[in-house]
Parts: sequence; structure tokens; C-alpha cells
Amino acid sequence: MRPRSVHRGVVVVGALVVAIGLTSCGSSSSGTGSATAVPSASASITKDAALAAMVPSAIASKGTLTIGTDASYAPNEFIDTDGKTVIGMDADLAKAIGTVLGLKVNMQNAPFGTLVEGVKTGKFDLGMSSFTINADREAQVDMVSYYSAGTSWAVAAGNPTGLTPDNACGKKVAVQRDTVQVADITARSKQCTDAGKPAIAIEQFTLQSDSTSAVVTGKDDAMLADSPVVAYAVKQTGGKLEVVGTTYDTAPYGIAVPKGQGDYAKAIQGAVQKLIDSGAYTQILKTWNVDSGAVTTSEINPTP
Repeated sequence: MRPRSVHRGVVVVGALVVAIGLTSCGSSSSGTGSATAVPSASASITKDAALAAMVPSAIASKGTLTIGTDASYAPNEFIDTDGKTVIGMDADLAKAIGTVLGLKVNMQNAPFGTLVEGVKTGKFDLGMSSFTINADREAQVDMVSYYSAGTSWAVAAGNPTGLTPDNACGKKVAVQRDTVQVADITARSKQCTDAGKPAIAIEQFTLQSDSTSAVVTGKDDAMLADSPVVAYAVKQTGGKLEVVGTTYDTAPYGIAVPKGQGDYAKAIQGAVQKLIDSGAYTQILKTWNVDSGAVTTSEINPTP
């Protein structure tokens, strides 16, 4: 979810190579490299001593923020062409947050469904992976808002099955496991059966890139995902996909922060707000062509 001359992966479909900018490495790789450099226009980002002092001593002493992410969600987070480095909007924002707090950033690639638990157990210092803020997540971790996105649908170009989000009964629909879209499509399928129509055949994938590939290859009729991810997939597949319907259920993204860590969440919120106020935040979003979801205020545990 940008003008892009690099950072492009491929999906191989038989003899066809479809350039979609989505890595096939996904969560099976462990991206140990830190995020790509923050855009040069934001090079003036500096450490804020007051915010850095709020970081727990155990993290400050090691000098590194270990951040869990599912790097299959381009352009928010995905694997670079080196097969290991996590890049994308979240990666660049994470590195900028680290700079404000005087810390290096290590983005660790892991399955999406394991990230919140990883933050709770201390495996990750933070989780930053396009988490839609909701009550369930706020009950487990503190959520620091930093972006706004909704749900969009994509189908094969020309929409050969005539599918719409409100008329998908009997169709095969792809979705990434453990996302808010699973509940969405499950509820829609129940509406179908309650009305005496065929259920939606829901195919859940561990990686968002596999959901996209399922529609590109014709295996599934449609997919739904966060709006910037769908927009990016449409662009990168070179006309093989198109958006159907309009974006809905817009909600904030949140950075997952462990609870009970003093002012830690305030440090993360303050760093995000400083990036917003300085203009560095908008510059990073524009680098990835996702500035339509920019926010002006970061909050801790906003009401879902």
C-alpha cells in the first residue's frame, strides 16, 4: 500500500510471472534486518530525551526495539528482494519511532495470529502489523493509534462473476487468517444462509499475498483486506485485479504495546505524535502512496 522502482516480488503461476510486489517469503522467513531508511526528507528526525526516558530500562539498556510483524501485507509490511529485510510503511514508521526514542529497530517476521501473544509474553517489545484497533486487542495490549484504514474488496479484472460485497453468496472468497475481515466475511456468509442462499466458500490463508494470488489465478472469486493493501495489489498486478464496491468500516490501526509497563505506551504515542507534528509522518506515508489514511492525532486505546 507508491512510486516503486524497487521492493517488488513476484508470484509464479505456471509459466506466468505476475509482478504484484508481494513477497512469496512471507511468514516462513525471519526478517532480521532493520527497516529501510526513513526517506531522506525526514532525515532531521532526532532523539527526544524526555520520551526516551519513558522507555522501560530493560529495552533502553539493550538499545534495540524488537518489533513483531507479519511481512506479507504489502505495502504496509513485506519482505524486500533480499529475502529477509522487512520493508514498507510500518517498517519506515517503526524506524522513525526508534530514532525519536534513541533506539535501533529490529523488525521480526512472524505469523499474524502470533503477534499479540508475542507482545504479551515479551518475545516482541512492540507489535506493528496493520492491527485494526478493537476491544479484544485493547483487552490484551495497549494500542497506540497511528493510521486509518477500512476494508476493500478486489475481484478479477472485469468482475466475471458479477460479485459485490453484498452479493457474494455461493462465491469463493479469500481472506487472511486472524484479520478483522474473517469476522466480516463469516457474518456475510451467515446472512446468505439465513436468506436461504448458498454460503460463501471462505478460504483463509496465513499470508495475505496468498489471498491475492488466489484471485489472480482464478482459484477464488474475490478477496477482502485492508483498503491500502487492496489498492496496492490492484496496482501491482498490472490490471489483473480491480476494486469492487466501496471502502467501509474505517478504523484506526494501532501499535501493540505490552500492558503494565509504566509510561511505555506514552513514549510510543509521544513518538508517533512528534512524527505527525514534524511532517515526517506524512512524508513516510507519501513514500508508499498511503497518505490518504493519515491521521492528525495519536491516541492510547481509543474507543473502538
